[in-house]
Amino acid sequence: MPKPLSLPFDPIARADEHWQQRWGPVPSMGAITSIMRAQQILLAEVDAVVKPYGLTFARYEALVLLTFSKAGELPMSKIGERLMVHPTSVTNTVDRLVRSGLVDKRPNPNDGRGTLASITDKGREVVETATQDLVAMEFGLGTYDAEECGEIFALLRPLRIAAQDFEEN
Repeated sequence: MPKPLSLPFDPIARADEHWQQRWGPVPSMGAITSIMRAQQILLAEVDAVVKPYGLTFARYEALVLLTFSKAGELPMSKIGERLMVHPTSVTNTVDRLVRSGLVDKRPNPNDGRGTLASITDKGREVVETATQDLVAMEFGLGTYDAEECGEIFALLRPLRIAAQDFEEN
């Protein structure tokens, strides 16, 4: 993917200035625009790293989740819950992984209506190698040190709590 030409100014800061002139100061507008742009940048970078493995970051996350499970398998519903995505997205993601030979699917013996997804040996090899590559490029966050990454995590946590991603302990 070709990189866009660098602008001689920060377009988000410029938009914020225009916003303030038109509607007054709303710091959250500049913040959300920055977050959304950062998400685009990071997703493009990590997707470029996992693409040679036939993965997207979403598929990579599903493989990692399966490696975290004791038996290397989880019900599809649990995958959706843990990845916080719609069941249709889980089905699409897992089906792509099945076609790639990285995951198998079978009926869940504990739930007559459910399906289990399990990582294959090939899936384990791919996730290990892709993980090494992602760690080497610091998941696109090499601009920040460990403390700053912790601060980013801490700053975004209240937003995730407010969205009821999980119960605060």
